[in-house]
Amino acid sequence: MDIIDYYKWRYATKKFNPHKKIPISDIEIIKESIRLAPTSYGLQLFKVIIIENQLKKEALRKFSYNQSQVSDASHLFIFCNSTKVFEKDIDSYIENKSLSQEIPIEKNKGYGDFLKKTLLNKSSKEISEWTKNQLYIALTHLMTACASLKIDSCPIEGFDTSKYNDFLDIDKKSLSAGVVAAIGYRSETDNSQYDKKVRKATKDIFEID
Repeated sequence: MDIIDYYKWRYATKKFNPHKKIPISDIEIIKESIRLAPTSYGLQLFKVIIIENQLKKEALRKFSYNQSQVSDASHLFIFCNSTKVFEKDIDSYIENKSLSQEIPIEKNKGYGDFLKKTLLNKSSKEISEWTKNQLYIALTHLMTACASLKIDSCPIEGFDTSKYNDFLDIDKKSLSAGVVAAIGYRSETDNSQYDKKVRKATKDIFEID
């Protein structure tokens, strides 16, 4: 299969097989695909909480409008965006950049100062909107990686953010649940898998100027 075949194969799975679990080796590939996703300035201002405990999945289902995917999927990936940028976030990034690219940290100091001037005075609302948008890039990496591994996925925005945050105890970490991906293997009884994809024609989406 090439990448277009992967996109044709995947769909927003409505019913998962609750008895079939994803191998650890595939979970590691999916994690790496998320880690390699691009983010603004390269800061990676998000965390991903992976839920595989069945009792926790069932608890989160109650905060997700009772969507069965939440409890029946093999794993839940909860993408959490930062609600504030701290000086230590930028310092850590500059140190990592210097080590990874084998550049003296002094040469990256100017970039670090630029980031601090640009970001540290922004409001929590501005930061939250900015960082939440970036979650969807990482989410897309997850869904593409899953499709390449023949693992089904369903992105979920329908959940009570405040209850997720309380359950995960992440408010004090300046994080907020932004989007969820339920991943696993489709149930044979999920008739949605047989539906033909409904998409606009190419000519209705793209315009070359």
